Amino acid sequence: MQDHDPIKILVVDDRPDNLLSIESILERESYTIVKANSGRAALKILLKEYDFSLILMDVQMPDMNGFETAALIYERERLKDIPIIFITAHNEDEAIFRGYKVGAVDFIYKPVNPELLRIKVGLFVELYRKTQSLIAQEQKLLNTNASLQREIVEREASELKVRELNRQLIQNNMHLKTVNEELDRFAYIASHDLQEPLRKIRVFSDMIIQKKTGPADVDKYVVKITNATIRMQQLVSDLLRFSRHSIQGGDFVAADLNEIVKEAVTELEIKIQQTNARITIDTLPAVSVIPILMRQVFYNLISNALKFRKKEVAPDIHIYAQQVQHPDSPDTNYYRIFVKDNGIGFESQYAEAIFVVFKRLHSYHEIEGTGIGLSICKKIMEQHNGTITAMSELDQGATFIIGIPEKQQLKESNLS
Repeated sequence: MQDHDPIKILVVDDRPDNLLSIESILERESYTIVKANSGRAALKILLKEYDFSLILMDVQMPDMNGFETAALIYERERLKDIPIIFITAHNEDEAIFRGYKVGAVDFIYKPVNPELLRIKVGLFVELYRKTQSLIAQEQKLLNTNASLQREIVEREASELKVRELNRQLIQNNMHLKTVNEELDRFAYIASHDLQEPLRKIRVFSDMIIQKKTGPADVDKYVVKITNATIRMQQLVSDLLRFSRHSIQGGDFVAADLNEIVKEAVTELEIKIQQTNARITIDTLPAVSVIPILMRQVFYNLISNALKFRKKEVAPDIHIYAQQVQHPDSPDTNYYRIFVKDNGIGFESQYAEAIFVVFKRLHSYHEIEGTGIGLSICKKIMEQHNGTITAMSELDQGATFIIGIPEKQQLKESNLS
């Protein structure tokens, strides 16, 4: 599904006035609304049309209720990825459990709050669109792999060409694995992390709307709703930021890492002053990099050192370099850049896990963040044919180590 494709939403309710009401609430969006007045009518529509981004379904309907209809919908392979939001006047645990069991992604309670409905519909439509985009990329890669395999068979006479095609096939398979892993993580963030602020918004909004609280508590609940909204905005923003880094390229130039680190420190100047941090920067080498991306790496690492500091202890950050032998090419200068801090550290068993997107060792309530910064650093270093690793012990600070060649031998994969 492309961003410009029309968004189709199936609305299922046995009452015409409810269908009209939902259509009116969503009319200012560029959605195509298809209405069905029963579960059977919805199934009949879905026999011919399956390109819906979302289904809004009433639970209480004669003949066949919403849960029964959803169960039949999800029996079809082509329909199993369409998210369903149930609309109901009941919020008993048993009904909610049954709804989630048949595959619901959320509930909206009657009387319907128009703004809440628009927000939820917009969010799940966007998540569905991104999921379909990733699935399309996966299929494209599968088709590419099949095409490469046919080409290998057709060109068996050329051993050199066969080897080159095998190399390309391995690269594409690795990329396919990465796409699948990111799709799984995206599904997790969609079903868990984004649901958390949504549930808070729903609960506190319902309490205010249904007047289950006194006037003195309204301001407190509005603050909670606002904080949940900010949390969701940060999650969506970081999702987009991670996605952009997966396609971002640039030109490699000879750059002085001393200047790049100073620029990152300048961007963090206020936070450094607030924490009374001391940053020591030894002489760093000049290497071939994409400056804007390398500045992002140092910004993220220094920001992490400030964020994960010990209470009552001023951060002490030391950045220095060592020249070592290149792991693959002994004739090429290779450097290891160290960013060492005196913060809270982490258990050594998590040294690799911290670079996985959305992986957090602390809850959001303890330390803010979404677990995106280090995964972006890893992507950037991969673009630089380099590495990033970490060493730490709990309460003993952490050291992040960047490995990077002095000069880049540009390959086609670096420009994609």
